[in-house]
Amino acid sequence: MIIDDLYDRELLMAELAISSDPETPGPEEMHEIIRRTLRIAVVGISRDPTKSARRVPSYLAAKGADIVPINPHADRILGKEVRRSLDEVEGEVDMVMVFRPGPGPAGEVIRRAMQRPEKPVIWLQEGIRSDEAAAEARAAGFVVIQDLCMYKVHRALGDTLRRAEVRTEGAAG
Repeated sequence: MIIDDLYDRELLMAELAISSDPETPGPEEMHEIIRRTLRIAVVGISRDPTKSARRVPSYLAAKGADIVPINPHADRILGKEVRRSLDEVEGEVDMVMVFRPGPGPAGEVIRRAMQRPEKPVIWLQEGIRSDEAAAEARAAGFVVIQDLCMYKVHRALGDTLRRAEVRTEGAAG
């Protein structure tokens, strides 16, 4: 697979190496994951704009991602209606991003994401791992990324998130 020369491969490799998960995808697969991601269900998005659980989704929204906020303690975040759980998300999502710390809560989210028929990428942010649930999901054919900051990976790749109009055009053709 040939990938764009518009990103810093050395920086991307350094970011991927930060993950403590030995099954972190390589640069080509990571580029493809980011490139094909548009709609992201963010479980554990924060109401606090100073926390990474709010800054990362906000950044991704500014880059064209359609963020679906999930937080049982909020009504609106990023100007959008908040879902209480992943089960309330209607329509397909390309990715389930997890900001739930600890293997127990993160594992629960992974197992809920595994119930989605579209098989979204499951991305546990930096510092978050649930090895047992991740292994289950991978065995079921899901791509799982653990202990890695999507903001940092996206920055290393450059502006590669698709825009909504690209998805619409692609669906018609």
